[in-house]
Amino acid sequence: MTALTLPASSDCAPAPRAVLRERGQREVFCGLTGIIWLHRKVQDAFFLVVGSRTCAHLLQSAAGVMVFAEPRFGTAIIEERDLAGMVDCNAELDRVVDRLLARRPDIKLLFLVGSCPSEVIKLDLSRAAQRLSLKHTGATRVLNYSGSGIETTFTEGEDACLAALVPELAETTRGAAPELMIVGALPDVVEDQFLRLFAQLGIPRVHSFPARRAGAMPPVGPNTRFLLAQPFLGETARALEDRGAVRLDALFPFGAEGTTAWLHAAAVAFGIDEMHFRAVIAPGRERAKRAIAHARDRLGGKSIFFLPDSQLELPLARFLAQELGMVPLEVGTPYLHRAHMARELALLPAETVISEGQDVDRQLDRVRAARPDLTVCGLGLANPLEAEGLTTKWAIELVFSPIHGFDQAGDLADLFARPLRRRDVLKV
Repeated sequence: MTALTLPASSDCAPAPRAVLRERGQREVFCGLTGIIWLHRKVQDAFFLVVGSRTCAHLLQSAAGVMVFAEPRFGTAIIEERDLAGMVDCNAELDRVVDRLLARRPDIKLLFLVGSCPSEVIKLDLSRAAQRLSLKHTGATRVLNYSGSGIETTFTEGEDACLAALVPELAETTRGAAPELMIVGALPDVVEDQFLRLFAQLGIPRVHSFPARRAGAMPPVGPNTRFLLAQPFLGETARALEDRGAVRLDALFPFGAEGTTAWLHAAAVAFGIDEMHFRAVIAPGRERAKRAIAHARDRLGGKSIFFLPDSQLELPLARFLAQELGMVPLEVGTPYLHRAHMARELALLPAETVISEGQDVDRQLDRVRAARPDLTVCGLGLANPLEAEGLTTKWAIELVFSPIHGFDQAGDLADLFARPLRRRDVLKV
């Protein structure tokens, strides 16, 4: 059995790392894409994008919606007449929402999601949400957030959505015992695994945010302690802290070590006995380490280059370096939250370049110069790089796949090993 190594005390803050900041052309999806997993998570919510036909095509192609399916998202199309100011957009939006709620009375939470076109014509969706909430009071709550590519990148759509929900959360009872909140949309199977582990540890009141039903959203207040399950929730964390909640500083739950550290942060905060903690997590941790081991022979010593996409890059690079022996040459991220990423940064090799933002042409020049064994990038860059003889991994797959926790650690490792296996098989 492998010795259990717990994270160092947060009292010893690492020295700040130099960060290469880039500002230029970006190659990422917009924040509308977050709807694809959010509409599956909150089962009585509906996401109405106020946008163009292009927005509608993006969502349908990304979600793979069948012709006869009735998903929990849609698009209120902004036509040429709307853009030209020939019609009252607010009246048109009210008509669309009224028809939607009449047809789908099961909708308890409706999000009006801003897009590039709605931003361009200055459509005030915040005021529209307030107006429609009053109109449909008692039946449906109407909120809004922006998924516009002008303002948000890929995963920031979830951050904006959850941040919009925080003011709606009930207040916890004053003086009540501390409660734990897991923050970030996780696949149900992963969420259930974490809830079982926390129950075994002896943490009695654990909530997930977002909840699976609009009426089950957790309360928040000074007795709330929360763990970020996703590294891209900076605005959500700030909104929760404004409500008095306390963030538990931890690595993110990727791999055996990351998941151990994440769970340990909660155990310390809730006074769980150390020996009990080790006994509870030992089976899962050992399963994770065994599952990861099969990929280490293929990935150990291989170099990897992350182009910025989802803000998952730093925790994933730490996992690959720490547990699989890969060599991160450069780790790019759309936005670097130093406080949330301090522990991740401390565990990355000193020679790894950390970049924030994107100037795609400059980054591609560095990829070509470095010739890494594996490049993690967006769909639009993967095929051109493959044509140049570089092996790539689609970054988007890392967001849509269950990769958190002990039982998904082997699958996470395999997502990086698979492109290298494919390359070896195709070699002639």
